[in-house]
Amino acid sequence: MPEYQLEIKQLVDYPRCRIYREFVQTLIVDRSIRTNGYSGLFCYTVLCSYANFRTSYRRLDGISYTIYPGEWVCRVSELSKQLRFRFRRQTLNMLDTLQDARLLQYSLLGRGQLVKYKITDWRRHNTVLDYNCPCQKDTGFFFLPVNTAKELVSWGKCSEMDILLDLWISAVYHDDQVQGSFDGPVAYFRNGTGNPLVSYSELALRWGLSKSTVGRVLKKFAQLEYIDLFTFPGRHGTAIYLRDYLSTMFQISNVLVDKDEAAMSFNIQMSVPEKELDSISCVPNEKIIVSKPNSEFLARKVLELLALQGIQCAKCCKFDYMLYPLSDDCKGVREETAGRQRIGYRMEIFCNEKKPVYIFEFSTEPIRRD
Repeated sequence: MPEYQLEIKQLVDYPRCRIYREFVQTLIVDRSIRTNGYSGLFCYTVLCSYANFRTSYRRLDGISYTIYPGEWVCRVSELSKQLRFRFRRQTLNMLDTLQDARLLQYSLLGRGQLVKYKITDWRRHNTVLDYNCPCQKDTGFFFLPVNTAKELVSWGKCSEMDILLDLWISAVYHDDQVQGSFDGPVAYFRNGTGNPLVSYSELALRWGLSKSTVGRVLKKFAQLEYIDLFTFPGRHGTAIYLRDYLSTMFQISNVLVDKDEAAMSFNIQMSVPEKELDSISCVPNEKIIVSKPNSEFLARKVLELLALQGIQCAKCCKFDYMLYPLSDDCKGVREETAGRQRIGYRMEIFCNEKKPVYIFEFSTEPIRRD
């Protein structure tokens, strides 16, 4: 029997994002995430999560209503609760706004107590089933167009819920076009650079908020364990990784993302204490670096990163390694710029064999902070 290997990816070129109804339900009841502000993306997502995939019937106040794919009918009070609005007028204003944008059509029934709406272009983005059957609202998933989400977040000051959904919809995983996406699902706003690192100024402009508010919201999400937030020094920017994304989207185990590992993916230099670099020495006329407790700092850090990338030998108690400089003068200096020396190394990992099973090269550059 032939064997197959399944590879999970979330590609940046795919124009839609899969949203699970169960995930939407957890957001509706999560009162730690605020919805004050515009909340257009959140409301549209909730409305899509209740839309039918097939024709069904619902009986309200003694009248049976036929609900076709992409439609739903419910009480206005029930919809207000789902959208987390306190007043009926707020719910109708949101429906008017979405209708004016041609994202849906709605009408009031039952003397204004019921609302029936239809998602525009539902058939274009979601599969429509021919048979008639009741549609569950807390299981399964639907597809939300990425361009629609981008349009909705640009209309006004985004709420915390809008920001979280925007990050979720913008996540990319295992795409060769996006740096850092192999480390974990990373938020990438499709700006054509392939680099997901963003500044708070860019996020503030995208979400219609101040930089301080953006920083506060992202730190809050990190504390609630919705995201991992990695801020790098200088003008590199910030990388945002989504937690529990893989288990929710693909029903597979989540991955832990390490900041140093992400820095390697973004080609950002890791800061190593200068005293550790100065202590690395070499035996004269030999290429192998002397094994000293303080000179093992670099090797230990590299082995930690290799273990995070799935190389099991880095965790095995039976493995051995050798660390070499990459220059003939036994100092490892490869180039010198602005008074700083870039030092190159070669690491060979052995496992009870004379030949190495893995060979890696890396370089370091001391960073002096005034």
